[in-house]
Amino acid sequence: MNRVKSLIRKPVTAAIVGAMAVAIPASLAVPTAPLAAQSGANQLDRATRALRAITTMRADFTQEDRQGNVVSGELTLKNPGKIRFEYSDDVNMLVVSNGSALSIIDYEVNQVERYPIGDSPLGALLDPDRDMRRYGTLQESRAGVVSIMVDDPDRPEFPAITLIFQENGAAPGGLQLVAWVALDSQNQRTTVRLRNHRYGMSVSDSEFRFRDPRRTSRRPG
Repeated sequence: MNRVKSLIRKPVTAAIVGAMAVAIPASLAVPTAPLAAQSGANQLDRATRALRAITTMRADFTQEDRQGNVVSGELTLKNPGKIRFEYSDDVNMLVVSNGSALSIIDYEVNQVERYPIGDSPLGALLDPDRDMRRYGTLQESRAGVVSIMVDDPDRPEFPAITLIFQENGAAPGGLQLVAWVALDSQNQRTTVRLRNHRYGMSVSDSEFRFRDPRRTSRRPG
């Protein structure tokens, strides 16, 4: 269980956003130099529109830390502001946002940690008021791949998150979020890769609530 907690627990801002699976293909590697400002502004707008165009989404995910520990599960997203990371059966934890706060529920020790969305790099995904032009920098735009780094220079305690999109005409806005990479101030990298995207299904708000383990030790079904 320690390997899971190293991925999911504190620091929450580094743990929830992950890195892609074992190797990031060269076409998805995070480069170091941003492109021209005008191109960057256009791609930031495209990425923002693509994220906001998602009404609901489900996708399978794998999450890996720098030591190579991997967990997997299903992500459910509902705009605005709701997300759920349902881990595989051997991981007795849950991560969920109800639109205002991100909760990390540990059913093994009956503990809940809660953070405002704005205190997580997931705010780049979940907060409709997050100004991508203020926080985002285009890192790559070629061969159908768009990479955008989102960070807040006024809050260095929060890691930078790089969102990686691929051109996909079937995805809302024509761009599909395929991965994101987070790097915290201690140089700890966490990576999440998404696959098997599904859009536009009916998702109940009840999926973004959880049974409080401080009142029962049973994991929700």
